[in-house]
Formats: sequence, structure tokens, C-alpha cells
Amino acid sequence: MVPSSASAPVILALETATTCGSLALVAEDRCLAEYSLNTSITHSRRLLSGIDWLLAQCELSWPQIGAIAVGLGPGSFTGLRIALSTAKGLCMATGKPLLGVETLDGLAGQLPYSSLPICPVVDARKNEIYTALYRCNEQGLPEKTTGPMVIKPERLQEFITTPTLLVGDGLPLYGRMLKELLGESALLAPQEICFARAAAIGSLAWGLFRQGSFLNPATAVPIYVRASDAELQFGERKKIAS
Repeated sequence: MVPSSASAPVILALETATTCGSLALVAEDRCLAEYSLNTSITHSRRLLSGIDWLLAQCELSWPQIGAIAVGLGPGSFTGLRIALSTAKGLCMATGKPLLGVETLDGLAGQLPYSSLPICPVVDARKNEIYTALYRCNEQGLPEKTTGPMVIKPERLQEFITTPTLLVGDGLPLYGRMLKELLGESALLAPQEICFARAAAIGSLAWGLFRQGSFLNPATAVPIYVRASDAELQFGERKKIAS
């Protein structure tokens, strides 16, 4: 049995930035449970039922949840809105604090204590990727050495010149091409860890929880990195009108 929330709170983590939706219950020293599913069915159809199922399997109730953490992106615009709106609603309904972790941080966090640079590669569609570069600090946690960006995958040649670990759902699409372009500098993470995991989001969220670095559910927004199609079309219409 999990101890009561008075002595050992648990973070509920949600990550739906990619086609693989993931939920996890993460204690400070371990992941209690994780549920991930890669499917074309929209995340909204199974997110709440998945949370109920995970809580039931761990014999946990809402008083034992210390906070709700969500992957903020970048990633699928629809997926990001689904997870964040669900997390916001749950926080407002239960009074739990909200924590936000960048999806790229979560992916880099799946390779703790790496002595090599880490480069998450997330499919951004339109033949582009979301990416950033990281180094692990002495605590094994990822720290950015570049900001998040959306680029053509071949542009990674500009940033990667030494052996680097690549991880993310962009590898099935671009992994072979990146190996050809980067040669021995491209080290591809195993396929089984190349999806964004809620357990990693929850684990990194613990640092924010201890610091009290909470988001305001009323104003928290996803990290999109690039403008949506609607915003681009609006900008084009303004140009034409002017």
C-alpha cells in the first residue's frame, strides 16, 4: 500500500504531446505506475478513464495526490491542449497545484547521467522536428545548452559535431537520414524509450514541486515553439489586406 498523502504525496503526470499518450503516478523515489498507448485515437477519448484506472490499480485516491504535472510541449498542438486543459480542470476541481515540464526536457530526462550530449527529436510534421541540445548535470538531470527550436532535420548538422544521443519519436522517420548525415556523431536511443513518457515528466516535476514552482491553472499555456496554421493564415490575410 502507498502511504497517506500526509507523509508521501504522489504526482499524477500527463504527457500527450505526441501520438503516444502517457500517464504516470510518481512518488518522490520511484514510479508507482505508468500507462502508455500509441494509437491514432484522440487522447481525449481515454485520458480521464485512464487516470481513474491508474488510481484504482494503485489503490490511490485524490487526497494522496500532491500535484498534477503535465508535459507542456512542444508537440502536437491538439495533444498539448488536451493534456493541459485536462490538468487545469482537475487542478481547479481538486485544489491540487499544477506543474509544467517541457516535453523535450522529459525526453532528455529518460537518459540520466549521460556523459554525452542529448538531442531530443520530436516529429513536428511538415518535414520538421522539434529539438534542443542538453547536457546532464552532476545530479544526472538534463540542462539545455540550446533553446527549443523547430527545424528541418538535416539542419542538425549545424549543431551536432561530436557523438550525441538522439531520442524521440522523430527517429523512426528521420533516424536513417540522420545517421547518414551525422555518421558516428549520431547515436540513436533504443526504440523502446523513444516516446515521450509521463514517468519522466513526473520525475522532473518533483524538483519543481520541492521548489514550489507551480503554474497558475488560469493562465498556463503550452509551449508551441512555432505558430499554428490558423495563426499563419491570419498573418497572411493581414498582409494581403494591408
